[in-house]
Amino acid sequence: MIKAATKLYFNAYNGLSPSTWWLSLVMLVNRSGTMVVPFMTMYMTQYIHVGIGKAAFVMSLFGAGSIAGSLLGGKITDKLGYYYVQLFTLLGGGVMFLVMGQMKSYNAICITSFFLSMVNEAFRPANSVAIAHYSKAENRTRSYSLNRLAVNLGWAIGGALGGFIAGHNYQLLFWVDGFTNIAAAILLYNVLAPSKNAATQQKAETKTRTVKSVYSDYVYLFFVALQVLFAICFFQMFTILPVYYKTQLHLSESLIGLIMAFNGLLIALVEMVIVFRLEGRRPHLHYIAIGVLLVGLSYAMLNVDFFSGAVVAFLSMLVVTFGEMLSMPFMNSYWIARTENNNRGQYAGLFTVAWSMAQIVGPLAGGQIAEHLGYNILWWLICAACLLLSIIYLLLQNITGRSQ
Repeated sequence: MIKAATKLYFNAYNGLSPSTWWLSLVMLVNRSGTMVVPFMTMYMTQYIHVGIGKAAFVMSLFGAGSIAGSLLGGKITDKLGYYYVQLFTLLGGGVMFLVMGQMKSYNAICITSFFLSMVNEAFRPANSVAIAHYSKAENRTRSYSLNRLAVNLGWAIGGALGGFIAGHNYQLLFWVDGFTNIAAAILLYNVLAPSKNAATQQKAETKTRTVKSVYSDYVYLFFVALQVLFAICFFQMFTILPVYYKTQLHLSESLIGLIMAFNGLLIALVEMVIVFRLEGRRPHLHYIAIGVLLVGLSYAMLNVDFFSGAVVAFLSMLVVTFGEMLSMPFMNSYWIARTENNNRGQYAGLFTVAWSMAQIVGPLAGGQIAEHLGYNILWWLICAACLLLSIIYLLLQNITGRSQ
């Protein structure tokens, strides 16, 4: 049994390029300091002393900055190449986290949130293009999963440490987040700079022929619209859910951090194996539909009061994590399969925009529903939305008939 499990894990990780591993290490360093965004609503309500509505508005400004950064990052990546965009956005994001930690007034925090997010999110399209460049078609989903593993392992570290820090001093969150961004930029330079790694592009590919615009791919545009709706539901996990844990389930900051860390740790342990066993067996949209359905179910579980608050929170997090592991790696593979080398930044940028738009609408909608109708209604609405989305993903697969 142990030998078989060991072989399965070895096969799941085998065959990925060295540069893919280096890029994932950069992400691990960067995400190990992810503390500000998960605890931002708590920081605003507990430290700045504003209501959940105003705190949710700050998170929406993060989303607005994300849209600007995603579109800008995608365009620049297609022109300058993925390496330089990653390097300068990591450095810039680190500096902005340090600056934001010094802001004390609500208006100043709002303005800084927008620009911080714009710089930070310009990194994501470039990072997605880099993963595609360093991987092969047959292991692309696993390459994205390895990157997600690094992100979520870092999330586990940052969430657990962030919960402890938030319980003692919210201000330290900004310092740790900022310096880990800068450390990731230094590591990126040392292991993946074009002068130090032959696999890294010196610059973006020259466009010698007409580039297919992402806006002419109507199936993909519909897919992006579905992503916006799904991300609105999913993002409640990082914005409204921590406040629900604190105010309704009466959990401590440290326990909340551990619950959030459980998500990242579980992904780090099993996602690569799941993707290895599933990749290529069914169309991507099939797995996406199942994963989205599980995410909806996880929110419905929050309305079950058969167990203590901590048990319900952990069980719900378990289900949403499996939903995330089934859906998100294959979402990346779906969009990358529709791209070419010289328009990949456009597709990556628009994919990131979907999540950014949800970051605007999600906290505002979730905060208003929770404040005026109650958390129970919010969780049931998310469950219903995810059920509908799951059906639409399956219908899209049947209508288009595409293998990916």
